[in-house]
Amino acid sequence: MLKLLAALSLLVVTTVLAYSDYQKRIPNGNVVPSPCGDGTWHGVGHWLPGGTGDLNPFGRAFKANGYTWNFKLCREDSDGDGRRNGEELGDPGCDWLFEYPVQLDPPQGHPGICEPVDSPGCQKLQPNFTC
Repeated sequence: MLKLLAALSLLVVTTVLAYSDYQKRIPNGNVVPSPCGDGTWHGVGHWLPGGTGDLNPFGRAFKANGYTWNFKLCREDSDGDGRRNGEELGDPGCDWLFEYPVQLDPPQGHPGICEPVDSPGCQKLQPNFTC
């Protein structure tokens, strides 16, 4: 039983460290607002706020881009809500780089979940998503 508990603890720590590493690789990654109301969405690249489960459109784009924030990813609108990823993450000028972080604006939305989530356009883009 003790071995099982230790293994589960290691899994939880590994998961938390993994998404915190990804958070550091995008602008304002640790303070992305929840599209479902108050709070922070810690697993920015996932459909679930805790960073588990399937990747959302931003998570897939981030992965395809080699887990790198750059001008290309910044200018994309991964979730299709009409706002570029950089605008939503507080980097409207696409100036922030992991290696050379600059002052950011506060994040304005979630780059991987279309907002407002209850709008007809967003419901069409993500029919299985619910808050």
